[in-house]
Amino acid sequence: MQPLANKIRPESLKEFVGQGHLAGDNKPLRIAIENKHLFSFILWGPPGVGKTTLARIYANELDAEFFELSAVSAGKDDIKKIVKSDTGDKPKVLFLDEIHRFNKAQQDFLLPFAETGELTLIGATTENPSFEVISPLLSRCRVFTLNALSDEEMKQIIARADLKMDDEARDWLINMANGDARQAITMLENTEKLYKKITIENLKNTLQSKFLRYDKQGEEHYNTISAFIKSMRASQPDAALYYLARMIDSGEDPKFIARRMVVFASEDIGMAQPTALVVANGVFEAVEKIGLPECGINLAHGVVYLSTCKKDRGAYEAYMSAMEDVKAHGNLPVPLKIRNAPTKLMKELEYGKGYEKYTKEDLLPEKLKGRKYYGKTSISNSRE
Repeated sequence: MQPLANKIRPESLKEFVGQGHLAGDNKPLRIAIENKHLFSFILWGPPGVGKTTLARIYANELDAEFFELSAVSAGKDDIKKIVKSDTGDKPKVLFLDEIHRFNKAQQDFLLPFAETGELTLIGATTENPSFEVISPLLSRCRVFTLNALSDEEMKQIIARADLKMDDEARDWLINMANGDARQAITMLENTEKLYKKITIENLKNTLQSKFLRYDKQGEEHYNTISAFIKSMRASQPDAALYYLARMIDSGEDPKFIARRMVVFASEDIGMAQPTALVVANGVFEAVEKIGLPECGINLAHGVVYLSTCKKDRGAYEAYMSAMEDVKAHGNLPVPLKIRNAPTKLMKELEYGKGYEKYTKEDLLPEKLKGRKYYGKTSISNSRE
């Protein structure tokens, strides 16, 4: 029997809810569909926000043959079968869910088919593609970022299920699903099958019986990694090790944990212990080379080190402050003294004139002279 989420899946952009920045009027995906523009792209965003649905709509509107694979279970042979399949004059669109699960060799194998146009690739991922997709493949795909669905958008999608419930039950469901339409619809379907009536109490019972576990694409995933980071930030290695063990035991990707540690080393430790970034990178490399279960030891080593380091967010806060000025003021003119002067004309315009290597003169654009970013704020603590 077809799951409810598939039964109510939109078949056109007219029915599609959410992602207005991509699928709305005069937005890139809508324009591509309207102009029948065939190209490879990657959909990056949280679970249950419409990645698969958008891919299906795109292929259908372009009258292409749609092939769907999951990178968790698919391999080179599956791609070969699709390439060799006869679709007549129809182009082949390959939707590769969880593309971040394809290893480098598998992505290398896929690359020439995307290059030649034998396959139009649509990848879907919840992970940052710049970390998980090889550069040659990434350079041939446009990346579209999808957002979690708003409460109003969730209401519209839940209404499509056509199941009776009161406003309180609906609002509780929306809050629980946290922008994930697929989880909300699955909860509705399971509650209706188990209890015949959708109430808050019955929804909670369904949640406990089916969803009370660590879900790598769900809320508990984000809660646990948040607790992990905050424990290291508070210089509490015991708590950090507990959340690390919890993630590893639940099947979390160790590279995801290691990446967060690399970010943490610069964001929260920074100049208080610059070698923290070296250690974190070392841990990431060890995780890549060794893999589970042994790389858990490398992660634990790094977690204790990062937790017990002094903390200084000065460099991070300075960067954020500088970014605020960039957003507020745009590309302000660079002072003439420090401009590049590779041509005679530029030299005549006094580019680089008067430049001194070790000057104490303020080198910020004129409008920002005197602005201080680094050293303005700093948070430092250590475990006794």
